[in-house]
Amino acid sequence: MHLKIPPIVILLIAGILMYVLAYFLPVGFFDFTGRFYLMYILFGLSSIIAVTSILKFLKNKTTINPVKLEGVSSLVITGIYSFTRNPMYLAMLLLLLVWALYLGNAFNAVLAALFVSYMNKFQIIPEEKALLELFGKEYKNYKISVRRWF
Repeated sequence: MHLKIPPIVILLIAGILMYVLAYFLPVGFFDFTGRFYLMYILFGLSSIIAVTSILKFLKNKTTINPVKLEGVSSLVITGIYSFTRNPMYLAMLLLLLVWALYLGNAFNAVLAALFVSYMNKFQIIPEEKALLELFGKEYKNYKISVRRWF
């Protein structure tokens, strides 16, 4: 798999675009009671998902680098991975939603949706093909039983 842009860079680009959008398109501004509480909850959830998913990879002695899948040594399907096949990307999406809430611009939801679309097409689908080649039927069964995002 030959990815040109690592997922963390895509996250940063999306975050910058959200800031620019909120700055130049203030007509989408919103506020509601509990907005900051929701931000804290989503940030906490994102942190828990990110940490548990990374620790699971480290425990199984496999790579967390999505650009170099030749370092994959085992298929991780337990713990958080029994609920979502892509918890690290889910954590990134939650971070973008926290950022969108902080910026308070409703149009940023479109950029979060574009992040999901980009990740599906250019990151997740190529990863799934590579994992299918590496793990065959075991991965195919895992794909059937566990959702891609949540």
